[in-house]
Amino acid sequence: MDAIDINALKFDENGLIPAIVIDAKTGQVLSLAYMNRESLSISMEKELTCFWSRSRKELWLKGETSGNYQRILSIAADCDGDALLVRVLPEGPACHLGNTSCFERELYQSKAFPDRFEFSYQGLMQLIEGRKAEKKEGSYTTYLFEKGLDKILKKVGEESTEVIIAAKDGDKKETVYEIADLAYHVMVLMVEAGISLEDIRAELASRHVIDKKVKQEKMTE
Repeated sequence: MDAIDINALKFDENGLIPAIVIDAKTGQVLSLAYMNRESLSISMEKELTCFWSRSRKELWLKGETSGNYQRILSIAADCDGDALLVRVLPEGPACHLGNTSCFERELYQSKAFPDRFEFSYQGLMQLIEGRKAEKKEGSYTTYLFEKGLDKILKKVGEESTEVIIAAKDGDKKETVYEIADLAYHVMVLMVEAGISLEDIRAELASRHVIDKKVKQEKMTE
């Protein structure tokens, strides 16, 4: 994908462009703020979000006062070039009220899906961590932690076998079901072993970088 030049962006009559900030790990929308050319340039230079405060009429480096910096992984423009999507690794709450996200006050929810579960891997990981810490009675996850590492490893092995059997039978629905079981038990193992989702993401990312480097080297041979 070709990079867009900052001069191709469409700033409004006040010289501003909206910037939607999301957590790069969870995909959660954290905030909506505005940038001008100077704050955007500072953001790219420092790899920290810097905005233009419309109320104070001044530049605002997120975290400079609170310590809740947002380290930028990427900035993308929409198809019209008049809005930005900023992927960050937050080092604290995004909201000045202390909330993770500025968007936590629900205005409307469809009655067709009253019992929805907003799933995320991070959310599931936090739930599993909570079961280990609080030992909720009757919880299967707590049961696994109480039985210890050997039990958890046994379940990972069993679920791996179930995935293989389902895949060999060509049953897509059953394979998906068994992969989900395996993923869950692997996440329990991760919590037991002190391994985070970020640890896995970083390992996969490093392999991707190495793979790209090897391909580039082969092309120059």
